[in-house]
Amino acid sequence: MPPAAPARHFARHWTLDPAITYLNHGSFGACPRPVLEAQQALREQLEREPARFFNREAPVLLAAARKELAELLNAPAAGLAFVRNVTVAINSVLRSVPLAAGSELLVTDHEYNATRNILEYAAAERGCRVVVAQVPFPITGPEAVIEAVLSRVNARTRLAVLDHVTSQTALVFPIAELVRELEARGVDVLVDGAHAPGMVDVDVGALAPAYYAANCHKWLCAPKGVGFLWVREDRRRDVRPAVISHGANAPVPAEQRFGVEFFWTGTDDPTPALALPAALRFLEGLLPGGLPALRARNRALALAGRRLVADALGVPLPCPDAMIGAMASLPVPALPGLPAPQAGPALALDPLHDALFRDHGIEVPVLTCPAHPGRLLRISAQAYNEQGDYERLAAALRALARG
Repeated sequence: MPPAAPARHFARHWTLDPAITYLNHGSFGACPRPVLEAQQALREQLEREPARFFNREAPVLLAAARKELAELLNAPAAGLAFVRNVTVAINSVLRSVPLAAGSELLVTDHEYNATRNILEYAAAERGCRVVVAQVPFPITGPEAVIEAVLSRVNARTRLAVLDHVTSQTALVFPIAELVRELEARGVDVLVDGAHAPGMVDVDVGALAPAYYAANCHKWLCAPKGVGFLWVREDRRRDVRPAVISHGANAPVPAEQRFGVEFFWTGTDDPTPALALPAALRFLEGLLPGGLPALRARNRALALAGRRLVADALGVPLPCPDAMIGAMASLPVPALPGLPAPQAGPALALDPLHDALFRDHGIEVPVLTCPAHPGRLLRISAQAYNEQGDYERLAAALRALARG
């Protein structure tokens, strides 16, 4: 492995291995030291008196954390529930919503594999059909997404599951326009916002989809194990948690059942959600201008990084800058000595990924997806990254191209 990269101003806040050039914030996030410390303090508080914590302290702390998240999202807190991750949130919605046999569920060919699996399972269980809108990649602009999605809507379409930011191709979809057009056609929208909060501005109140699900461990830098589900008021009574527990027969009015059921699905570690306020304070304090300034800084770095990497690969940029947040994916041409990419398990490692990690100390995902069956390399930009990280990646790719 190459020698450690030089210290960076923001990198000291993370525990990341200094010997690794880490360009993969998008997969699992990375939790900063102050947030981990806040979580550890909460765990110690829990273990000092577990019964008191779960019965008396946690409800108050969770309500406060939910209020802070609701303010960030501009979303009514009554429709907001903490879940472990976006996969749990999407399972909860798709296992709950009323779907008549013969209904169609709409998705794009950029959708994350786990979400696609949930859709296929729910459709088979209910006698429904999954319809896939083919969105091109490379792509000319947001209008191509809208055209592709709306072209697959018909009288049987009941629910569309659409990314805010796609995972493999790292495109920021025109989600406001998609929600508006689909809702006008009587189609509910479940927004898969796994990557969105903290990367792009998320105004759930203005967006007003039927459902919005996201992770907090990615671009909000919370500990692993906290995401959220937001449900619009007119759809709230139908949605049950994926795990049924005590709240199912709680003596509460119907309009309160959503919050009560999702609040307690069994004994678990609530400290990832309880540490979310610490993560928000940390991100707000990194730069003058707070989280909006950090989002802008990370986006500018991702745009600069993708130009460096595209030049090294000898490929044109596959989408306009307007469709980029803090991640960017680039098609990878054939490289000497590397076999063609193969479809496999979700966490399988591509030979290019292995070569970059083993020989150059660079952690960057190499992916495939139905929209682009060839090899994709996806970079991320977070506060701990700097332009030199992408220069090292570009140099490594040039070396691999020479064989």
